[in-house]
Amino acid sequence: MESVLLYILGILIVVIGLAVSIALHELGHLLPAKLFGVRVGQYMIGFGPTLWSRKRGETEYGVKAIPLGGYISMSGMYPPAKEGGKAREASTGFFQTLVQDAREVNAGTVKTGEEERTFYRLPIWKRIIVMAGGPFMNLVIAVVLFAVVLCGFGVQQVSTTIGAVSECVLPATSERQECAPTDAEAPGAQAGILPGDRIVSINGTPIDTWEQATGFIRESPGTALDFVVERDGAQLDLVATPHLTERYAYGEDGTALTGADGKPVTEEVGMLGITAAYEMKQQPVTSVLPHVGENIGAVVGIIVNLPQRLVDVATAAFGPGERDPNGPISVVGVGRIAGEITSIDTIPALERASYLVGLVASVNVALLVFNLVPLMPLDGGHIAGALWEGLRRRLAKLFKRPDPGPVDTAKLIPLTLTVVVLLGGMSALLIYADIVKPISIL
Repeated sequence: MESVLLYILGILIVVIGLAVSIALHELGHLLPAKLFGVRVGQYMIGFGPTLWSRKRGETEYGVKAIPLGGYISMSGMYPPAKEGGKAREASTGFFQTLVQDAREVNAGTVKTGEEERTFYRLPIWKRIIVMAGGPFMNLVIAVVLFAVVLCGFGVQQVSTTIGAVSECVLPATSERQECAPTDAEAPGAQAGILPGDRIVSINGTPIDTWEQATGFIRESPGTALDFVVERDGAQLDLVATPHLTERYAYGEDGTALTGADGKPVTEEVGMLGITAAYEMKQQPVTSVLPHVGENIGAVVGIIVNLPQRLVDVATAAFGPGERDPNGPISVVGVGRIAGEITSIDTIPALERASYLVGLVASVNVALLVFNLVPLMPLDGGHIAGALWEGLRRRLAKLFKRPDPGPVDTAKLIPLTLTVVVLLGGMSALLIYADIVKPISIL
């Protein structure tokens, strides 16, 4: 029962984190829009029926039933047709935009005397700021949350503390994993090394990393090594002689080496039969932005290869194959992973909290990159339209031609419809795959 409650708690935490991220994303649109004088009719979190709303000034603020998105409604987001007429009111939420464009229903009208308060009349640079405000807010959230994870909680790293000590000597190439009575006692156990001991020095050389320690051990088969370990606050002198053993050889990139015959290459090295313990280590602030950059690059890679990845997801979902654990997932998949994280009682609560915060941060990176895709009705599509308008006007001025006027992005309704249908299909596929063949961390 406790595991079930923890599972539900994990899902709720992610849902709340996602809702707050959406709210702040839309706030990133709302603040600059109001700052630049655009009339904003609505600020809504979610879609579907309105659960709660309150009007403050000219803007209605509210929460809707389905917390999977949000929008703000700005006056005159699309320019009127050249033959005349008033600008329509539209939204930054692509589902709302689809409804308004497809049915040609105004979300509101431009009030008499407020024609200058329409979005399309803003200078191009202001329109870009308004539309980029949402993704920028996701970037800020991701940076803050990853800073909490890296600098606050820390990350799991190999330490110089002993995690486990083997009872006997077994080559890495051995198919047997359990000790037999005839097996020789492992040198580490024979020397008196215990789990929890922290290696202070080897042969008088201070040990700062586990790689240093393993370097001494590998290169010293048959040679006695003087260990200084810290145990219960006191330092002890121990002598351990690495046993000569065979193991698979690895390259500098960590991949196993193979010979001309395709078989793994082995090498003889020293071995004590000890393994390191992992511990949470806080990282410097300078590690945050590179980490965010790596996450952005990973999401960009997924989006660039999205068609093939979706084919792989469909093949796995409707066939016997397994899903790629690094492939795209839906909000259902994110919720399942969050539930699994919180229900693992073998992981300390602090580490589980770190994983959840990192998960919400990763979702914000995905929202950032996805919303910047230059397709209508995403934020990136509106930004691309503004940039295209600026280029047209600059070229017209350069060649002394008449001002071509604002770009009528409403003409992209067919493309918008196509994109929304594709996004809907992608979401349905991922949700189905996350139900019938979910990605699990267990």
